[in-house]
Amino acid sequence: MLPKKLAPMLFGLLLSGMMSLLVSGLATWRAIGLDPGFVASWAGAWLLAWPIAFPAVLLAAPLARRAVNKLVAEA
Repeated sequence: MLPKKLAPMLFGLLLSGMMSLLVSGLATWRAIGLDPGFVASWAGAWLLAWPIAFPAVLLAAPLARRAVNKLVAEA
């Protein structure tokens, strides 16, 4: 098990991986269709997108958290 203090980084890693996989898959499908090279093109796009998405999520998450806190009412 990983230490609890790594939870935000692990969350960012998993979220960025899943979101970049989904978005790169949709973008690849729209660009080239489901041709025989689709999986290879998708994998290449995802491997390029994930290293960009991970730090972006780590930087954007605190901003989004602050924005949400300002937009919701206290219980």
